[in-house]
Amino acid sequence: MLAPLLALAIFVVAFWFLATERANKVTTVLVAAGLMTLLGLAPGEKVFYSEHEGIDWNVIFLLLGMMVIVGVVKQTGIFDFLAIWAAKRARGNPFRLMVMLMVITAVASPVLDNVTIIMLVAPVTLVICDRLEIAAQPFLIAEVLASNIGGAATLIGDPPNIIIGSRAGLTFNDFLVHMAPVVIVIFALFVVFTRVLFRKDLRASEMRVDKVMALQERRAIKDTRLLVRSMAVLALVIIGFGLHSVLHVAPSIVALLGAGTMLLVTQVDVAEVLPEVEWPTLVFFMGLFVMVAGLVHTGVIGWLGDAAVNVFGDNFFLAATGLLFGSAVLGAFVDNIPYTATMAPVVEDMAAQAPNVDTGRALWWAFALGACFSGNGTAIAASANVVAIGIAQRAGQRISFWQFTRYGIVVTLLSTLLAWVYVWLRYF
Repeated sequence: MLAPLLALAIFVVAFWFLATERANKVTTVLVAAGLMTLLGLAPGEKVFYSEHEGIDWNVIFLLLGMMVIVGVVKQTGIFDFLAIWAAKRARGNPFRLMVMLMVITAVASPVLDNVTIIMLVAPVTLVICDRLEIAAQPFLIAEVLASNIGGAATLIGDPPNIIIGSRAGLTFNDFLVHMAPVVIVIFALFVVFTRVLFRKDLRASEMRVDKVMALQERRAIKDTRLLVRSMAVLALVIIGFGLHSVLHVAPSIVALLGAGTMLLVTQVDVAEVLPEVEWPTLVFFMGLFVMVAGLVHTGVIGWLGDAAVNVFGDNFFLAATGLLFGSAVLGAFVDNIPYTATMAPVVEDMAAQAPNVDTGRALWWAFALGACFSGNGTAIAASANVVAIGIAQRAGQRISFWQFTRYGIVVTLLSTLLAWVYVWLRYF
């Protein structure tokens, strides 16, 4: 009994340091991960190999590959081009600009992994805000929230859905039929809500807007030949992501192959690209996965799942409610990828006890909605959040834990409540 309590104590203390920012976040997770391993709370060397009790290398290498690709694309000047183009189309109006960026992000997220789309949109956002001389943090936060909502619509849009689809035998079309309708409604309401949520940050200088409107976006392209080659490779990578369920090739492999091909085709100096990789973000994820592995290995998360089964009994609407809100809460404090991987067997057992297939599937949909929307709960709840914060930090636009979380909690609460109404009306 001591091991689970010790693992939970280490996790809670580490999370407190992350939330209060009393120490560097990378240092915090590495110390916590080291303690988990040293005290035998994490599964030893299995943290490097276990899918459920270790580092998720699919996430790490997906990020690494995309960081290299973005580093090459950045040299073409295309981000400056898109920034000027978007700012001019929005006529410098911050709210229109935010809506435009959110819609682009949300529409792309169901097709691309939300981490990938954030890595593509964030550099554009930083350039736009720099041109308009406005803070980039609200725009980056809004994009992340939009990506986590939009990614819930399909099997490949959010990593938790990939895990759930594989475990429950759900297809791409199943997700479109059951998840997309509620995601569209929630996103539409979210767009309207951002007008209130970020109202204090949506102001720009008219003088600066006039200067941006006078810019010629075509002049931003630095190397047309490099642009053509890099866009061709990026298109192939995106196609590879889209055909994930057909080719059965992990997104991480597609990203790494894309990165290698990008360097080979463009002949860009590797030494110029590697500094663009967010190494602290990658190390942070590794440490965080080991921390969560300690909770999994000592049975903390499994105990929570078993307790849920005992509490709900044969009341399956209550079970769906518990899965939805429980996942939204727990997934907000533990990265939703390892959380979903850990809880999936528990949900499978609960679904197997359902009186019919439809009721069992309803539990899976409630679980999926809660796991995906939990990604907006805190600054470390989803991979896209951590990546966006890392990119902002490097650009000098620091986003604190609570700056993100105070918006994320509100959006998670409203999204989850709407999802609960949807589950109740459609399945019960």
